Amino acid sequence: MDFRFFEIWRSEEYVLRLIEGAGFSIALATIGGIIGFILAVGLASARYFAVPVAAQVAVVYVEFVRNTPLIVQLFFVAFGLPMLLGYAWPFWAHAALALTLNFSAYFAEILRAGLFSIAKGQIEGARALGLPTLLLYRKVIFPQAVAAVFPSLNSQFIFLFLTTGIVAEIGVPDLTNAGLYIDSRTFRSFEVFTVLTIMYVVIAVGFKVVLSLLQRRLFAWQASR
Repeated sequence: MDFRFFEIWRSEEYVLRLIEGAGFSIALATIGGIIGFILAVGLASARYFAVPVAAQVAVVYVEFVRNTPLIVQLFFVAFGLPMLLGYAWPFWAHAALALTLNFSAYFAEILRAGLFSIAKGQIEGARALGLPTLLLYRKVIFPQAVAAVFPSLNSQFIFLFLTTGIVAEIGVPDLTNAGLYIDSRTFRSFEVFTVLTIMYVVIAVGFKVVLSLLQRRLFAWQASR
């Protein structure tokens, strides 16, 4: 077979598109991951404390998001919500919102499992020392829950990052979109998607390394136990 990878590298436009697309994918995943985690904390906490109404809303939200395809959520956020609510955002903002909502539901379920895994003896001991409920949650329950499920959060984040290529369907200039653009002009599908595969692997490994370092820094106390 005649492989012609040079057709990608010899074009400054193609290389620039790949670099910008990779940056866009990283930014979208990072935004979705950070804001999604913050939302997940609220969702998981509402279920942990069985907050009236909020807990039921959290259950419905998590089950709805986890049981519908991301592309359906993306199209609804990008085309449905603007029609219903009468607003106009750039497509990258719609993509960021859709990814945030998707990340938050998966993270919430992982966090919920972590919260309910904390030994009751620790909670009873902290209460015996007179710790108020919110301080008990913030200092005893939540840190241990996050530490326990951090590897699962990492894996889920990387998996969801690898699905972000779907935002190319609405024209967001991410890494997959850059690959489709190059493929449509060079007709070298094998070469283009080989390059995309390598770039996604490198980025995913990079995220894994960063998250592992973050875990060691945040939960150094866990290693000393």
